[in-house]
Amino acid sequence: MGDERQFSRTTEKDVTRAILRSFAEELDDYADSDVVTVGAGPSGLMAARELANAGKRVLLIERNNYLGGGFWLGGYLMNKVTVRAPAHHILDDLGVPLKKAQEGLYVADGPHACSKLIASACDAGVRVLNMTQIDDLVVRDGRVSGVVVNWTPVEALPRQITCVDPIALETQVVLDATGHDAVAVAALERRGLIELPGCGTMWVEGSEDAVVAHTGEVFPGLHVCGMSVASVYGLPRMGPTFGAMLMSGWKAACAIADLSCWCCGDEAVPTEEVAHEQLVPAK
Repeated sequence: MGDERQFSRTTEKDVTRAILRSFAEELDDYADSDVVTVGAGPSGLMAARELANAGKRVLLIERNNYLGGGFWLGGYLMNKVTVRAPAHHILDDLGVPLKKAQEGLYVADGPHACSKLIASACDAGVRVLNMTQIDDLVVRDGRVSGVVVNWTPVEALPRQITCVDPIALETQVVLDATGHDAVAVAALERRGLIELPGCGTMWVEGSEDAVVAHTGEVFPGLHVCGMSVASVYGLPRMGPTFGAMLMSGWKAACAIADLSCWCCGDEAVPTEEVAHEQLVPAK
């Protein structure tokens, strides 16, 4: 009898084929999806999680090799993140330990909060294309109906020595969660289809409420959440506090999937005891 503690016999070609076949099968399956969320920061992850929990087929596209955006760190390379009430209910539901800094302001470890949110989105069924960037949008009959993508490293190569055509992925809705750059919206701005003034200066109290309030559809088939909202509407930035990112992502999911929750303003903000029951549980 063999030693059960030894690894199974596998050659290099087996590993290559396993990666290739699995990736190709998933890309083929998600060449047409319900929602493409662009940007895997906290707002994009939150929106993708809630959409998947609502039964939507969600593809999450991220230009970096890692997910989470700035949620891994707070400000100034310090890895403590803050959330203002009532957004702390969301982190509490994810099982992230919180410390009350003052009334209405909570602190969490960035790596703990970010990894919990990533795992929660993946557990809900979200599929991910990382190291992938948006080059353009597919627009048919005045409605966004897909994204044009390419590998992120292609952008760094001199055009004189390379020409790599992108591919297109069809979807019912595109959600721009790319932060200050608002990459998907910028594709429409280049063609004069929408204005993109950029975000204003920092104002924590004014920014977070405004970002959540303005979250939604900005062009047929194109929604925005997170700091993309601030860039589209010229709203103030809020700096290293993440409550609005989480709540904006959740509100975007509600608008796209026709859901109802306290986060999007359809219901009263819950008490501590009721908050858990109204959050969509992770699968």
